[in-house]
Amino acid sequence: MSRKVSIREGSIYLPCSLVETYFRGIEAVIVLIQQDELMVMPVHQSTSGGCLLKIRNAAGDRVVQARDVFQDQDLLELSIEGLPVVWRSEKGALCAILPKNNM
Repeated sequence: MSRKVSIREGSIYLPCSLVETYFRGIEAVIVLIQQDELMVMPVHQSTSGGCLLKIRNAAGDRVVQARDVFQDQDLLELSIEGLPVVWRSEKGALCAILPKNNM
Protein backbone atom coordinates (compact mmCIF):
# COMPACT_ATOMS: atom_id res chain seq x y z
CA MET A 1 0.00 0.00 0.00
CA SER A 2 1.24 3.46 -0.84
CA ARG A 3 1.80 5.49 2.31
CA LYS A 4 2.77 8.59 0.41
CA VAL A 5 0.93 11.72 -0.68
CA SER A 6 1.77 14.51 -3.07
CA ILE A 7 1.37 18.24 -2.52
CA ARG A 8 1.00 20.85 -5.25
CA GLU A 9 -0.27 24.43 -5.10
CA GLY A 10 -2.06 23.99 -1.78
CA SER A 11 -3.67 20.66 -2.68
CA ILE A 12 -2.96 17.27 -1.13
CA TYR A 13 -3.25 14.23 -3.41
CA LEU A 14 -4.12 10.97 -1.64
CA PRO A 15 -4.03 7.53 -3.31
CA CYS A 16 -7.15 5.37 -3.04
CA SER A 17 -5.46 2.80 -0.80
CA LEU A 18 -4.68 5.47 1.80
CA VAL A 19 -8.22 6.86 1.65
CA GLU A 20 -9.74 3.39 2.07
CA THR A 21 -7.54 2.67 5.08
CA TYR A 22 -7.91 5.93 7.02
CA PHE A 23 -10.80 7.90 5.51
CA ARG A 24 -13.34 5.28 4.38
CA GLY A 25 -16.82 6.85 4.33
CA ILE A 26 -15.38 10.29 5.16
CA GLU A 27 -16.35 13.21 2.94
CA ALA A 28 -14.32 16.00 4.57
CA VAL A 29 -11.07 16.48 6.47
CA ILE A 30 -9.38 19.16 8.52
CA VAL A 31 -5.91 20.15 7.33
CA LEU A 32 -3.46 21.72 9.78
CA ILE A 33 0.21 22.61 9.60
CA GLN A 34 1.96 23.01 12.95
CA GLN A 35 5.72 23.17 13.47
CA ASP A 36 6.48 21.77 9.99
CA GLU A 37 4.06 18.87 10.48
CA LEU A 38 1.15 18.37 8.08
CA MET A 39 -1.91 16.79 9.70
CA VAL A 40 -4.99 15.54 7.85
CA MET A 41 -7.83 14.66 10.26
CA PRO A 42 -11.16 13.05 9.35
CA VAL A 43 -14.38 14.99 9.95
CA HIS A 44 -17.05 12.54 11.09
CA GLN A 45 -20.01 14.92 10.88
CA SER A 46 -20.43 16.74 7.59
CA THR A 47 -21.99 19.71 9.38
CA SER A 48 -18.68 20.29 11.16
CA GLY A 49 -17.06 21.75 8.04
CA GLY A 50 -13.57 21.02 6.78
CA CYS A 51 -12.13 20.51 3.30
CA LEU A 52 -13.89 18.15 0.90
CA LEU A 53 -12.20 14.89 -0.12
CA LYS A 54 -12.88 15.21 -3.84
CA ILE A 55 -12.68 12.21 -6.15
CA ARG A 56 -9.78 12.76 -8.54
CA ASN A 57 -10.06 9.82 -10.94
CA ALA A 58 -11.80 6.51 -11.65
CA ALA A 59 -9.25 4.66 -9.49
CA GLY A 60 -10.67 6.44 -6.43
CA ASP A 61 -7.71 8.68 -5.68
CA ARG A 62 -8.72 11.84 -3.83
CA VAL A 63 -7.60 15.44 -3.61
CA VAL A 64 -8.03 17.93 -0.79
CA GLN A 65 -7.80 21.61 -1.65
CA ALA A 66 -6.38 23.49 1.32
CA ARG A 67 -4.86 26.56 -0.31
CA ASP A 68 -5.72 28.78 2.64
CA VAL A 69 -3.84 26.54 5.09
CA PHE A 70 -0.71 26.45 2.94
CA GLN A 71 -0.96 30.17 2.17
CA ASP A 72 -1.18 31.04 5.88
CA GLN A 73 2.14 29.21 6.36
CA ASP A 74 3.77 30.80 3.26
CA LEU A 75 3.83 27.32 1.67
CA LEU A 76 1.49 27.82 -1.26
CA GLU A 77 4.32 27.14 -3.73
CA LEU A 78 5.31 23.91 -1.96
CA SER A 79 5.52 20.99 -4.38
CA ILE A 80 6.35 17.48 -3.14
CA GLU A 81 5.85 14.10 -4.80
CA GLY A 82 5.84 10.96 -2.67
CA LEU A 83 5.82 12.55 0.80
CA PRO A 84 5.80 9.71 3.40
CA VAL A 85 2.85 9.79 5.81
CA VAL A 86 1.96 7.87 8.98
CA TRP A 87 -1.22 7.56 11.01
CA ARG A 88 -0.78 8.97 14.51
CA SER A 89 -3.51 7.65 16.79
CA GLU A 90 -2.72 10.13 19.55
CA LYS A 91 -3.47 12.99 17.10
CA GLY A 92 -6.22 11.20 15.20
CA ALA A 93 -4.51 12.32 12.01
CA LEU A 94 -2.52 11.26 8.99
CA CYS A 95 0.78 13.09 9.52
CA ALA A 96 3.87 14.04 7.54
CA ILE A 97 6.92 16.13 8.25
CA LEU A 98 7.27 18.86 5.64
CA PRO A 99 10.84 19.34 4.41
CA LYS A 100 12.14 22.84 4.97
CA ASN A 101 13.86 23.26 1.59
CA ASN A 102 11.49 21.73 -0.96
CA MET A 103 10.00 24.82 -2.56
